[in-house]
Amino acid sequence: MKYSRATNYALHTMVYLTLTEKRESVGVEQLAKIQNLSPTYLSKILTKLVKAGLIESTPGVKGGYRIVRNYQEISFLDVIYAIEGKTTLFSCSLDHEEQRNEDCLIEREMINAEKKMKDQLDKTYIINIAKKMEETSK
Repeated sequence: MKYSRATNYALHTMVYLTLTEKRESVGVEQLAKIQNLSPTYLSKILTKLVKAGLIESTPGVKGGYRIVRNYQEISFLDVIYAIEGKTTLFSCSLDHEEQRNEDCLIEREMINAEKKMKDQLDKTYIINIAKKMEETSK
């Protein structure tokens, strides 16, 4: 299973914004430079995070992006959903729709495994990773 690079960059951006002193706005250029990305590409990711209500955009000279939601409650799953959406990762390949819904044991197992993974990601908070990063950089 693989998440897109956008999810990777979104998670790193959220950690960085969590570590930003006083939760001040950070410009897209600065965020892009830290991750060695083009500001245009990162802007598309940031737009998805804004639409999900995780961060906000402030226009102007001192504008930028900052976390708007309670940063202590933002999970990895929140960020993943913002970027990837809420679709399932697996779909049974049986040809007949009626068999698919009733008989696809493989799909049932995959959905069960996916639920466990989502539960874990929902319990993994950005703030905890940010704190660990802060401790290791001292």
